[in-house]
Amino acid sequence: MVARGAVVIGYQYVSLRLVPRVDREEFINVGVVLYAQDAGFLEAAWEIDAARAAALCPTCDLDGVRAMLEQIRAVCRGEPGRGRPVFERAGQRFGWIIAPRSTVVQPGPVHGGLCADPTIELERLLVRLVRA
Repeated sequence: MVARGAVVIGYQYVSLRLVPRVDREEFINVGVVLYAQDAGFLEAAWEIDAARAAALCPTCDLDGVRAMLEQIRAVCRGEPGRGRPVFERAGQRFGWIIAPRSTVVQPGPVHGGLCADPTIELERLLVRLVRA
C-alpha cells in the first residue's frame, strides 16, 4: 500500500519457484525478483523452507537450489561470473531472469504494482508469497 502523497514507483515482479520434479509440475515459492525501472532497482530475495521442500521431494539438493538462487541475485546486481549473462541494463537482466526455463528453479508469471520504496516492497512480497 502506498501512503497518500508519497512518490509512487511502478514495478514488476516474479516469484521464484522450486520445482524439484519438473515432470510433476509441483512447486513452492522460494523467492521474489522485483524490478522498478524508474528507481533503477532490480533485486532478488529468497528463503527456502526445508520442510516444505522435503515434502515435495525428500532428495532435493537444497544446497544446489541455494546456489541457483544466489546466481539469480548476482544477475540482478549485474555481477560478472562464470555462466552468468552480461547485460548492462537492469531491464535486460530482468528479461533474462523471467524467461521460462525447465529447471529446478523457475520464474512464475510477471505481475505489477505500485510502491513508495522497492526495497520495502520486495520484503513485503517475500513475506506474502514465500514465507509460511
